Amino acid sequence: MLKRKFMATPSEKLAESLDILKDIHGTGTVAIKSSDLTRTHRERLIKAGFLKEIIRGWYITTRPDETTGESTSWFTSFWDFIAAYLQERFGDNWSLSPEQSVILHAGNLTVPRQLLVRSPQARNQITTLPYETSIFETRATIASSKEVEKNSHGLKLFSLASALVNCSEPFYRNNPTETRTALATFRDASEILQILLEGGHSVVAGRIAGAFRNIGRERIAHDILSGMRSAGYQVSENDPFQDPSPFSIPPRQISPFVNRMRLMWHSMREPIIKIFPSDPGQPKDIEHYLKLVSDNFVNDAYNSLSIEGYRVSEELIEKIRSGQWQPEQNDSDRQQRDALAAKGYWEAFQLVKKGVEAVLKEENSGTIADQQHQNWYRALFSPSVTAGIIKASDLAGYRNQPVYIRRSKHVPPNSDAVKDLMHEFFDLLTKEPNAAVRVVLGHFIFVYIHPYIDGNGRIARFLMNLFMASGGYPWLIIPLAKRNEYMSALEVASTQGNIGPFASFLAELIVEQDNKIN
Repeated sequence: MLKRKFMATPSEKLAESLDILKDIHGTGTVAIKSSDLTRTHRERLIKAGFLKEIIRGWYITTRPDETTGESTSWFTSFWDFIAAYLQERFGDNWSLSPEQSVILHAGNLTVPRQLLVRSPQARNQITTLPYETSIFETRATIASSKEVEKNSHGLKLFSLASALVNCSEPFYRNNPTETRTALATFRDASEILQILLEGGHSVVAGRIAGAFRNIGRERIAHDILSGMRSAGYQVSENDPFQDPSPFSIPPRQISPFVNRMRLMWHSMREPIIKIFPSDPGQPKDIEHYLKLVSDNFVNDAYNSLSIEGYRVSEELIEKIRSGQWQPEQNDSDRQQRDALAAKGYWEAFQLVKKGVEAVLKEENSGTIADQQHQNWYRALFSPSVTAGIIKASDLAGYRNQPVYIRRSKHVPPNSDAVKDLMHEFFDLLTKEPNAAVRVVLGHFIFVYIHPYIDGNGRIARFLMNLFMASGGYPWLIIPLAKRNEYMSALEVASTQGNIGPFASFLAELIVEQDNKIN
C-alpha cells in the first residue's frame, strides 16, 4: 500500500525559512549574503517581509509590519552591515577615514549621509545605499597595523591619536564638538607625541597643541611643543578651532559621552535663549496654575499617547480620570495595552503635578526632576505590570541593552554610558540658570540619551512641562497634528547638532497657546 505524501503548507514553508534565518542570526550575522540562503528561502523571506535587499547580493532582516519606505531596520543595521560588507570587499585591507574615526571615538554613532572609507584596493567610487546614505571608497593610506582599532561593530578605525594627527584642519572647525570631545579623552601627550615625532609632523603638532590649549589642557599643549622642539623641529602653535571652547574640560573627566553632552549643552544655550520667549516669572496664584494643569490632562494625555502610537480616545481617558474604566473581557490585546498605557499616564501625571507644585514653591527644578523621574517611569508602566503584560523587573531602572529610535539616524549612547550621562544631565539641569534652556534641553537631551527601553518621549514631555513651570510658562501640549514637525526638529538636533528648529517649534507652540488663552 502506497503511503500518502503530505505537502507542506505555505505557513510551514515560511516557518522553515525563518528557522534558517534564525540560525544565521545566531552566528551574529547582520549583513546577509545571497550565498547564505538558497534562492527559494531568500525569495520566500523577501515576499513575507522578513528580508530586504540593500545592494545587489546583500540583505538585512526586517519586520513584516514595517510600512513602505520605513527606514528603521536599515538605520539599526547600518554599522554592522557596513563592517561585514567592507570586510568581504577588502579583506583586512581597509579602514574608515581619520575624520570618521574621530567622530566614532567621540561616541557619535549617527548614521552619516556618506561614509568615507580608505583602501589600496578602492576604486574611488560611490556605492549608493538606502535612504540617502552611501559609501565613498577612496584609494588612500589606511591605518597601519599598530594604529588600527576595531570597535564593537567590527569597524576598522584609526586609533584616536593617529586619527587626530591625520585629520585635516577644517575638520576641527566643522566638527568642534566631536574633536573637543576626542581631545578631552587624553590624560597626557605621550601617545600623540610619539606619532608626531615618528612622522616629523611639525605643522600638525602646532595645530594639535593649539587644539589642546583651546580646551584648557595647557600641560598637554606644552609637552607637545617642547617634545617636538627638543627633537629639532620648528613648531608654531595654531588653534584650529574657530571659537574658544565654551568651558575648560576637567582633566579627570575623560568619558567621551559625558564630555560630548556637556559641549552640546554649552553650544546650544545661546541659540535657545535668543529664540525662546522671555519667561513670565513665577505665578502668584499657585492653586490656579495647578488647576489649569489638571484641566489639561485629557487633552495632554490624548496627544502625548497618540504621538507614541497608542490608540486612545478622549472618552477612554476621561473614564480613567474619573475612575470609571474597567477592562472588558472582549477587549483585544491591543485595546488592553492602549488602555493600560492611558491608566499609567494618569498615575504618572499625578506625580508630575506634585513635582510642578514643588517647583512653583521655588524648589530647584533640576533636583526635583532628578529625584522624581524614576517614579514617573514606574508609574507609566505599573498598570501593565499588574496586568502581567510586562515583568516587574522591567521597572528596575535605566536600560541595560541597546535601543534604537524609529526612523532616526541617531543611535543613542550605549547602555554602559547611560548612568554617567544621566548623572551629568541632572547636574547640568540643577545648575542651569535659564528656564528656557531647561525646557528645551531638558526634553531634547533626555530623548537623545534614551535612558529607558520605552516611555522616553512621554517622560521627556513631562520634564519639559516641569521646567516650563520653573519659568512660569503654562503647561504645553505638543499636538498630534504636529508630530512630523516635532520629530523632524528633534532629528535635526540629534544628527546635526542644530537645536534651533526644536527651540523654534516649542516657542511657536507657546505663542499659539497664549493667543488661544487671550
